[in-house]
Amino acid sequence: MDERPFKIFVVEDDEWYNRLLVHNLSMNPDYEIESFSSGKECLNNLHKNPDVVTLDYRLPDMKGLEILKQIKSENEEIQVILISEQDEIEVVVELLKYGAYDYIVKSKDIRERLLNTVNNIRKGERLKREIVTLRSEVKKKYNFENTIIGNSAATKKIFSLIEKATRTNISVMVTGETGTGKELVAKAIHYNSQRANKPFIAVNMAAIPKDLTESELFGHEKGAFTGANIRRIGKFEEANGGTLFLDEIAEMDISLQAKLLRALQEKEIVRIGSNKSIKTDCRIIVATNQNLQDAVLKGNFRQDLYYRLFGLSIELPALRNRGNDIIILSKHFIKEFCTENKLPVKSLTASAVEKLRSYSFPGNIRELKSVIELAITLSDNEEITDESIVLGNDALFSDKLDGEMSLREYNIRIVKKYLDKYDNNTKIVADKLDIGVATIYRMLKETK
Repeated sequence: MDERPFKIFVVEDDEWYNRLLVHNLSMNPDYEIESFSSGKECLNNLHKNPDVVTLDYRLPDMKGLEILKQIKSENEEIQVILISEQDEIEVVVELLKYGAYDYIVKSKDIRERLLNTVNNIRKGERLKREIVTLRSEVKKKYNFENTIIGNSAATKKIFSLIEKATRTNISVMVTGETGTGKELVAKAIHYNSQRANKPFIAVNMAAIPKDLTESELFGHEKGAFTGANIRRIGKFEEANGGTLFLDEIAEMDISLQAKLLRALQEKEIVRIGSNKSIKTDCRIIVATNQNLQDAVLKGNFRQDLYYRLFGLSIELPALRNRGNDIIILSKHFIKEFCTENKLPVKSLTASAVEKLRSYSFPGNIRELKSVIELAITLSDNEEITDESIVLGNDALFSDKLDGEMSLREYNIRIVKKYLDKYDNNTKIVADKLDIGVATIYRMLKETK
């Protein structure tokens, strides 16, 4: 049920037909009907904000087109259905041009046609309100304080940079280790910027096969290549007016980087199989866990593209460098998981806090979240002890490690351990580790 009645104005000078329309529409108890016999009466009552106006095209005091223009001028959200005795194509085209929702000819089946049209309008208005509500909820969800949990100096610096990023359309480069929350930062920037009501489109460059990347970004025409059975728009077009987030940008093949550079400089793209340029307007945010400057020096990343992408730089600190944020985040994840699973909110014992603080968290926030959720599941009472906290060096590296390993080597070892545990089911492992299947294959390929 809607919070308020769905208001309909019936404007018809023929008294019998006026009563007929009112009677048919009044059969729905959710509709509030008010009728008028002239265009002037209707216009004088627009302050009541009707949702729909059914309008006789030929009224004695005013023409339907004139009334339509005035209604739309005062409130373009009001939907107008023109009703006429004649089916005049030229008139229909003109009315639709000025914003009429539909044109219905007076006939024996007008009741069914009118009710269906009004019902479709009502569904559309309800959907609009739902979209507005969802956008409001999304914006609230990605409020800075809800996105980046913590009060360390490093966290406050991130808040400051995000706020600066929301003021303009400057390109943003988000860097940091795997699991530090780069996509969450990108969403926080988008949903707190002037582009918040437009799309946020995320693309993981490492998860797209090399031969499909160009089509994914720029789209293709039907028949452009084998298997291109329909036209498909790319991510640049999907993100038009909003934000395009290119995650793991360092993984983009260098042969495609020139086309990305052109798209960014010219603000236009060309679909595969087409010669037509399409203007695009999307803000670019990129993320990487690699050092792009090193990639430029090694010849794996174009220098001109690097400087084109390098706008405002936001470096996310590793969790081990965020002090007490580890405990603040832990309590946040405890409350979140317990609430979702209808469990009493559990607390951390002093020994559990100490164990969490002493661990380096190579998987950062993503790893901490998994550790906390497992700890809640393993604990038998309302307290989480150190015994319930299973850390990477407990679960994965119980054997002695000879020498130090890089983060990449740690990650590869974690993946291999999970693959052993789940019988090489890459889909399950990808879900458990919250990474793409393509990322798993790429990491395994690096070890060969």
